[in-house]
Amino acid sequence: MTIRVRVGQGFDIHRFVDASDTQRQLILGGVHYANERGLVGHSDADVVAHAAAEAILGACGLGNIGEHFPDTDEKYKNVDSIKLLQLVAKMARDNQFEIGNVDCSVVCEQPKISKHRDEMQRILSTAVGSPVTVKGRRAEGLGALGRKEGIACWAVAVVTQGN
Repeated sequence: MTIRVRVGQGFDIHRFVDASDTQRQLILGGVHYANERGLVGHSDADVVAHAAAEAILGACGLGNIGEHFPDTDEKYKNVDSIKLLQLVAKMARDNQFEIGNVDCSVVCEQPKISKHRDEMQRILSTAVGSPVTVKGRRAEGLGALGRKEGIACWAVAVVTQGN
């Protein structure tokens, strides 16, 4: 039997809500960061879950998150992005892919990712059914991310498929 290894790259970015919006929660990797400004988005704007989903979809050649969960569809309004990630992992399995791992790099000046990193990794790994790692990086004051205008995440997924 031949085993094919495929790699996918994911990216997502969201800007912070206006400071006057105190209702929108900040969710990263399925974890609520209390007392932090939320991110603008149709769903819960979880950049980590979105980037992980994009990486898996890319590795499997299954399109992108916007194709499967369009922001024009009201059923995805404020949806929990961990649920979307679970659906993406199921799509991968339904297409005979096994997810090896996903690695995520979150870029932001605030909040500090390390505070909830272990919990994020646990939630994301459970959703995917394989190991997911999370790292936090600062933009060192450069650009929109360095000016604390939003949060971005890059992710890489490795999947295998047997013939």
